[in-house]
Amino acid sequence: MIKTKKNLVLFMPFIDHGGVEKNLFIIANYLIKKFNNVNLCTISSKFKRKFDKKIKFITPKNNWSEKINIKIKYIVCLYILYKYLKKNKNSVVLSFQANVYCIMLCRLLNIKIIIRSNSSPSGWYHNFIKKKIYKTVISFADAVIVNSQFFKNQMIKRFNIKVNCIFNPLNKDEIIKLSKKRNKRIFFESKKNIFKIINLGRLTEQKDHLTLLKAAKILKKKLEFQLLILGNGLKLKNLQKFIKDNNLSNCVKIKDFTNNPYPALLKSNLFVLSSKYEGLPNSLLEATVLKKLSISSDCPTGPREILSNGKGGLLFKVGDYKDLAKKIEFSFKNKNILKKKTLYAYKKLDRYDYKKNLLKYFLLIKPFLVTT
Repeated sequence: MIKTKKNLVLFMPFIDHGGVEKNLFIIANYLIKKFNNVNLCTISSKFKRKFDKKIKFITPKNNWSEKINIKIKYIVCLYILYKYLKKNKNSVVLSFQANVYCIMLCRLLNIKIIIRSNSSPSGWYHNFIKKKIYKTVISFADAVIVNSQFFKNQMIKRFNIKVNCIFNPLNKDEIIKLSKKRNKRIFFESKKNIFKIINLGRLTEQKDHLTLLKAAKILKKKLEFQLLILGNGLKLKNLQKFIKDNNLSNCVKIKDFTNNPYPALLKSNLFVLSSKYEGLPNSLLEATVLKKLSISSDCPTGPREILSNGKGGLLFKVGDYKDLAKKIEFSFKNKNILKKKTLYAYKKLDRYDYKKNLLKYFLLIKPFLVTT
């Protein structure tokens, strides 16, 4: 462990059950083994057990409800970060969320800041005013991290800044180990010939589960399948209504998020990602670890990279539910032929190895903490 005079502050106002959070847990617990002073600024203290006990929490004095508006969470956390940095000016911030606001605060206080951008700008870079603000503010970050090569190219092209690509740290052994644990929850029916399809992800507009359900509606008359969606979120009622209105209840199930989705993923025949945009989707990497055939939207960014331009799985145009239905049906009829694609994707996973990518975090952050 390197003893530094500077404090490293991880900024993540709101912690949920998504892929960004998985990366946060892994990265934070790695960094505390490398540096003596790691802090986490968040409103979500209920996730404390996920972190190494040596990590110090910077949280509001009062217990704020997890249900309050996310922008209010940002404001609350920015205020407590401001108070902390005023007293601890010898700090460096690594921001995982609300990056624009965090950059402005750090520049105001003359604090070094590294940001980790999690989702492709294709998904959120539309509003003219937001474009101008983001383009201006991001240039003040001392370092920018993204998690895919295409994402990196997008950022360089749009903002003309230096960008570091560090893939999501993927621990294959841990995923395989967890997939073999017994799970009391019943996910799939025990019928042998039923085609088991799974999707993992928050129920949000970004994940576009509606496209997946529209494909399921087409497939209902063509093959016997069960689609399991594991996740929770704002779109739950809308999706449940679609399932009910289209008589899909017998073949489509939405189950709440589980800390260990891997036993269900292991039992599946096919993984489907239907997102409108991503950064580098963890769920697609995890399906590949368990050697599951994957069909993914060709969204920016990540899926095409993970699936090696289609050599490691099937890709469909974002929102094209008819093509998705065709590809699912093709997968059902050609399981053995498509095994080669699955194995091809699996062999390419070394680039995401958690040890390699965590070392990249260490090498990037170290100069900020050990120099004056």
